[in-house]
Amino acid sequence: MIRTRAYARAGLAGNPSDGYYGKTLSVTLFNFYAQVDLYGSKELEIMSGRSDAFRYSDPPGLALDVHEHGYCEPIRLIQAAIVVFWRYSRENAIALDRKNFSLSWNSTIPMQVGLAGSSAIITAVMRALMHYYSVKIEKAILANLVLEAETKELGIAAGLQDRVVQAYEGLVFMNFDHRLMKTRGFGYYESLDRSILPPLYIAYSAASAELSGVPHSDLRQRYLDGDEQVLNAMQVFAQCAQEARDALIEGKPEKLAAIMNRNFDQRRAVMPISSLNQALIDSARSTGASAKFTGSGGAIVGTFSDEKMLGHLQRALELLPATVIKAQLYPVDEKHGETVALVER
Repeated sequence: MIRTRAYARAGLAGNPSDGYYGKTLSVTLFNFYAQVDLYGSKELEIMSGRSDAFRYSDPPGLALDVHEHGYCEPIRLIQAAIVVFWRYSRENAIALDRKNFSLSWNSTIPMQVGLAGSSAIITAVMRALMHYYSVKIEKAILANLVLEAETKELGIAAGLQDRVVQAYEGLVFMNFDHRLMKTRGFGYYESLDRSILPPLYIAYSAASAELSGVPHSDLRQRYLDGDEQVLNAMQVFAQCAQEARDALIEGKPEKLAAIMNRNFDQRRAVMPISSLNQALIDSARSTGASAKFTGSGGAIVGTFSDEKMLGHLQRALELLPATVIKAQLYPVDEKHGETVALVER
């Protein structure tokens, strides 16, 4: 059996400029993961870890079914991942062994709270397929394929940040330079030492969840229309990411708090924020901690000074109610931790 995992992530600075040739700084969170188990079988079978299963004659058969009937909830993320992997192999003249598989998945990532649960599932599926069919895909290209599964196949408005940091894992600075994106299809990605980060907390509330495509669709249209406020905001977001990266590299992690706060405040100026999501931010900041969205809303990330402040955070946010945890930046179970150990056979 092949077992792969991809982890939740928190955007520390720069988001949502990743979809607009900006810059971001993001880190994977080993508190939560999406896991895929895959083994050989006569038919291609998808199981959700619950009771539903879908069977096909082979990958082309799955692609034909999707073409005729569309993607089926809640398995559509996995269907899209398989179709994109099969298409990538065909377009790049990669001969796949004629063998099928059974695939099951489960996820501990709270969904629709901005922790990149959907892209984690697709990334884990892609990794399992890569190992099963012995196909090597560069991390930067893997991130592109995961994004393709969501945007091209499923019509989800999304950027590259989540997929890049989940492909590389750890703390990653991303520069989606326009020239690089146009000439080679991916940006400049720099893996940084996670130990340079200050203590981070994550807080999330299911009641604050929202689909990421909803706020992003309006933002993209304004960007395409040349909205000056949005164009200026993208420059501020990118500057936040660059400043955050530089501060950490220079050994000044205390600067990260103000940068994260500024990132959220700029976001609030150009995008609608629900009252519950704003309450998460306000309650966290009232304790002296910094706070910004991890992604599109529902979960926040910030710095805290010590255990006393963390206790204040937990007491303040549990009234909303929201869950507050320390960000786990290193895997507890090294067997499933980093890229060198993503597979069990």
